[in-house]
Amino acid sequence: MTQSDFYTILPLTILTTWACVLLLVDLYIPKDRKGITALLSALGLAITLGFTLAQIGQESTGFSGIDNAEPMVVLDGFSTFVNALLLVSGLLGIALAYGYVKRMGIERGEYYTLLLFSVTGMMLMAQATDLIVVFLALELLSIPLYVLAAFARPKVESEEAGLKYFLLGAFSAGFVVYGIALIFGATGSTSLAAIVASASNGTSNPSTSSGGALLLTIGASLVLIGFGFKVAAVPFHMWTPDVYQGAPTAVTAFMSSGAKIAGFAALLRVFATAFPSIAVDMTDIFWALAALTMILGNVIAISQTDIKRLLAYSSIAHAGYILMAFVPYGNPEVASDSIAAGLFYLVSYAVTNFGAWGVVIALEKEAGKGLQLNDYAGLSKRHPALAAAMAIFMLSLIGLPPTIGLVGKFYLFSAVIEGGFYWLAVIGVLTSVISAYYYLRVVVIMYMRDGEPQVERESFLDLTTATTALLTVVLSLVPQFLFAWASSAVLKMF
Repeated sequence: MTQSDFYTILPLTILTTWACVLLLVDLYIPKDRKGITALLSALGLAITLGFTLAQIGQESTGFSGIDNAEPMVVLDGFSTFVNALLLVSGLLGIALAYGYVKRMGIERGEYYTLLLFSVTGMMLMAQATDLIVVFLALELLSIPLYVLAAFARPKVESEEAGLKYFLLGAFSAGFVVYGIALIFGATGSTSLAAIVASASNGTSNPSTSSGGALLLTIGASLVLIGFGFKVAAVPFHMWTPDVYQGAPTAVTAFMSSGAKIAGFAALLRVFATAFPSIAVDMTDIFWALAALTMILGNVIAISQTDIKRLLAYSSIAHAGYILMAFVPYGNPEVASDSIAAGLFYLVSYAVTNFGAWGVVIALEKEAGKGLQLNDYAGLSKRHPALAAAMAIFMLSLIGLPPTIGLVGKFYLFSAVIEGGFYWLAVIGVLTSVISAYYYLRVVVIMYMRDGEPQVERESFLDLTTATTALLTVVLSLVPQFLFAWASSAVLKMF
C-alpha cells in the first residue's frame, strides 16, 4: 500500500479500525451500560467526519495495482460530499437508536458496530471506481442491515423483515454480478475509466461493435436493476413496506436514508462516469423508472393508516424524484447541474426523513403500539413543539415553503426542464400535489382531532428532532452554499 493509497481511504480505514476495536471493547462493557458503546460509536463517526472534512478540495487515487492500472478507489469532491453526508446520517442513526433500543428491550452492543460497518460499506461505494469494488461495497453495507432488520428477535415481524430483506437483497445482488460480467465481456475491464474509454473508442469485446454495445447496454441495465432494489425504485420496491414496518424503527430510519444515499451515489458515479456513451439508450429507461416510482409511491401511500408503511411508500416516491436527476445525464450541458441537484435532494431528504422518523420513535410503544395515524390525534395540544416539528417535516416532504424540500424539488425540476423533459417535470409536480393529501392528513390529525398521545422524552431523541427541524427551515433560506458545494463536487466528473 502506497502513501496515496492510504490517504485515499483514510476515513474508511479509521472507521473500520474503530469498529473492529469496538467489538472487543464492548465485551467488557456491562449489559446494562451499552449506552457507552453507542457513545463510543458516535465518537468514531465524529472523528472520521473530521478527517473527511479535512479532505475537502483534495484529490487522489488508490490501489492502481501493477503496471499503473486504473485505480479502484478515488478521493474527489463527490466522494467527500457523499461520505460527509453518510457519516452525519450515521450519527443521527445512533442518536435515534440510543434510547429506543433500551426502551424496546433490544439494547445490545453489536447494534452499533453493525451500523458502523454498514456506514463503511456505504462510504466505500461512494469512492469505488471499479465495478468489483462497487459490488464488495454493496455487500458490506447490506449484510449488517440484514442483521439489523431482524435485530428485534424473537419478534416475528422483525425476523420476517430481516429474512425478506436478505432473500431479495441476495437476489438483486445476482443481477449486479451478472451485469458486471456482461460489462466485462463487452469492454474487457471492470474499471469505470477503462469502460468509458473502451465504449467511446469502439474497442469492445466481442469484436463486433454492435454486439459489444448491446452487451454493454444489457449489463448496465442489470446493474441498474440491482441498485434499483437498494434505492426502492419501482418495480423493485416490493420489499420496502414490509421491511420498514417489521424492522426496529431506529433501523428503518437509518436504512431509509443511508442505503438510499449510498445506492444513488453508486448510480451517479457509475452511470455518469462509465456509461455516457449509452446515455441515449438509458434515458427512456430512467424516465420510465422515475415516473412510475413517483406515481406508485404517492398513490399507494394515500391508503396507508400505519405511519411506518406511509413513510415507506413516501421513501419509494422520493426515490422517484431523485431518479429524475439521472434522466438528463446524457446531455453534457445539463449533466453537472442535474447530478448536483440530485446530491442536494439527497441532503434535503436525509435531514427531513431523520426528523420525521424521530417523531415516530417518540410516539412508538412496545408491541407496535403508537404507530397508527390516529395515535397522533391531539399531539399539538399535549406536545406542541413535537407537533410543530412533524408539521415542518411533512411540509418539506411535500415540497412547500419554508422548507428545504421545496428548494430540493426546485433544483430537480429546473434541471429536468433544462434538459427538455417537460412531461417528467409535470408528473413530478402532479405527484407532489397528490402527496400533499397524505402528508397533510398527518398534520390535520395532530391539530384538528382530540386525543391523549403518550410521548417518550429522551434527550438525544429530542435533540435530533429539534436539530433536523431547524435545519429543514434554515437550509431553505440559504441553500446556495450547499448547492455550490454539491456543484463543485461533481464538476470534474464530466
